[in-house]
Amino acid sequence: MKLPAFILIIAALAPLHAADRAAQRLGVAAPKIPNELIDFPKYLKIARDVEPVRAKRRLTEEQFAAMAAEPGTVVLDARSADKFRLRHIKGAVSLPFTDFTEEALAKVLPQKTTRVLIYCNNNFRSAPVAFAAKSPPASLNISTYVALATYGYTNVYELGPLLDVNTTKLPFEGIELSKTR
Repeated sequence: MKLPAFILIIAALAPLHAADRAAQRLGVAAPKIPNELIDFPKYLKIARDVEPVRAKRRLTEEQFAAMAAEPGTVVLDARSADKFRLRHIKGAVSLPFTDFTEEALAKVLPQKTTRVLIYCNNNFRSAPVAFAAKSPPASLNISTYVALATYGYTNVYELGPLLDVNTTKLPFEGIELSKTR
């Protein structure tokens, strides 16, 4: 008796599914699916390694403004290009996080030792369109800091506090501001 192909495929996959269930019950890891371009354990290691450095490099509003004014410092905005166009810190350079590659970063930050200041949506309130808050563990500052470290950037600082866009001393520019003038 000849069985239809889909039954044969399901029958062939059944042992894999049963193996996954058995592995879960035993607390054993699921089978690895290799991809040399994705390395989650290394990401976690880098994140753990840079965590104490990042903690020491979170800046107050005043420190951020002073460093931003110094020659050779790059203020990097890793939010989407649309959010950047709406409102960003004056003088910031836009490179959306989704566009981070060795080549794209080198165009904006040619030296790995360049002082880089970063900020994200979760640093500002009272501008919910331009600075839509994310879940705290998903804050773009965290991903950006780890990614820059992964690419070898060693002089990165982060705006620390949550500031109100209406009272902060940091200057903004963008089309959202031209609508209110």
